[in-house]
Parts: sequence; structure tokens; C-alpha cells
Amino acid sequence: MDDVIIIGGSFAGLAAALQLGRARRKVTVLDTGLPRNRFAGHSHGLLGHDHKPPLEILAEARQQLARYPTIRLVNARADNISGAIDDFSVLTGDGESLGARRLILSYGVADQMPDVPGFAESWGTSIVPCPYCDGFEFAGQHWGLVWSGPQSHNQVRLFHDWTDNLTVFADGHDIPSDIRTDLARRQVPVVDGRITEIARHGDHNATVKLDTAPDVAVDILFAHPRNKPSASLHESLGLATVNTPLGIILKVDERRETSMPGIYAAGDLANPLAPPSVTLASSHGAMAGIFAQQSMLV
Repeated sequence: MDDVIIIGGSFAGLAAALQLGRARRKVTVLDTGLPRNRFAGHSHGLLGHDHKPPLEILAEARQQLARYPTIRLVNARADNISGAIDDFSVLTGDGESLGARRLILSYGVADQMPDVPGFAESWGTSIVPCPYCDGFEFAGQHWGLVWSGPQSHNQVRLFHDWTDNLTVFADGHDIPSDIRTDLARRQVPVVDGRITEIARHGDHNATVKLDTAPDVAVDILFAHPRNKPSASLHESLGLATVNTPLGIILKVDERRETSMPGIYAAGDLANPLAPPSVTLASSHGAMAGIFAQQSMLV
């Protein structure tokens, strides 16, 4: 039996495994090799790895974990979880049954692309969600923001640290008059009408095509589509969740433990903050690993 099984081997899961491996705890990491940021050319803001391709960072992390004899990395999907604290059972897609005293869920979320031609194809390049990840490289240039709800107003305020040249695309949303007044005060134009297509030019530039307004070209487009957990294991376990403006996440306490004793969660799956961040995912993963280890002390 493992001490801990980690389901999801991206930044959060591998950070948890590192802490547990260094504590000489027996760990199995299950991963399908589809991290959320696999569409991005570079990852920014992660100390020591700034401006590296995210898949390269993860590959290097796996190589470093190989020096710990108690860590096992398995390319497999977790299909089912049963049991309770100190006696969990995980059934993999390969039909293998694994046991563990603790579990860490770090299988992340999947972004739900809108049915707009060119949107999915541009995701991670011309269309991005995170100014901390890509803002510096496009500082002072023309940004676009696809309005997604009240939270977008805060994004406008946030973006001013990087650029004063911003266009908001209402995309069918009814933006309240008081917010429109504030946007006008900030000299942020609002383009009404629905987006009908995203035409990508090069690595980042995009032209936003609309049904009732002329095309608008931007240097980079920010959008925050809804997302959902990448797996449904938490549903079968009945874990408590939190409904955020962008989707459902798992509810965790200050020790990263979910509503079921012995099960921890980290990464975007349990991060109420937007936008996503590999720095936060790594930090929360390390915390989950440390607290899971400490919970097994006798």
C-alpha cells in the first residue's frame, strides 16, 4: 500500500510528490499527460523557470523526481475511488487496483471553449487568460478583453498595470450602465455585438470579428471561458464544492484537505482565484503533500 496516491501529475501533483518523496513516503502519481497549459508556448512567473515551455518544465521535474526511490510515476487514468482514510482504493483505467492511506486530487480543470470559429485554435497563443503569465511580454500594446460577467470589471482595473490601450468586447453581455460609465472614465471603449470569429495572425495578434460592428484587431486577447473539473471522481465521493464565476472547484481548508478526511486537493481544481497560476499550483501542491505527510505521523 502507498502512503499517498496523487491523481494528476502536472505542477501541483509533482510538487506534492516532491515533498512526500523527500519525506521518504511511498507515493504513486497517476497522470494522463494532458496539463491545462499544454497549449502555451512559454510559462512565466515561476521562479527559476521563467520563460520556459511548460511541458519542458514538467519533463525536467519528472527527471528530478526519479532520484527518489519511493516515488512512482504512472501514465494511467484513475477511474474510481473507494474506501476511507488509511484505506483508500483507486482503480486505474488499466484495471490496476491501488491502495493508499491518503489521496491528493490534482487532476485540474478543462476550459470550455465557446462555439466561435477560431477560438479553440487560438487558445494559449492569441487568446490567453492570465496577465501575470503573459502581460509583461505585451505591456503597452493593444489588449482586448472578452467580457464574461461582473468579474471582468476587476480585470479592467488589473490590466492597467500593463497597458492603457484596452478594448472590451461585450459579446452579448448586458454591461450595467454604472460600469459602462466607469469604463468610459478609464477611456476603455466597449464594442457591442457578439463575437462571430477569431482570426489569428502570427503567434499572438488576432482580429475579432463581430455580427454588428466592424472587425477589431488586437495584439493579444484575454478571455475567461468557464471551466469544469477534468474528471468526476469528486462527484462520486460526494466532496463539497464551491461555485465560482468561472466554474466548480473543490472546497478545501487551510491544510488543503477536502470535506472527506484523508483526501487533499491542489492546483486549479481547488483554486478559487482567477487567473490560473503555475506558481500557486506548485505552492498549493507542496502544501498538500506536506500536510498529507504530517497527518500520518504517529
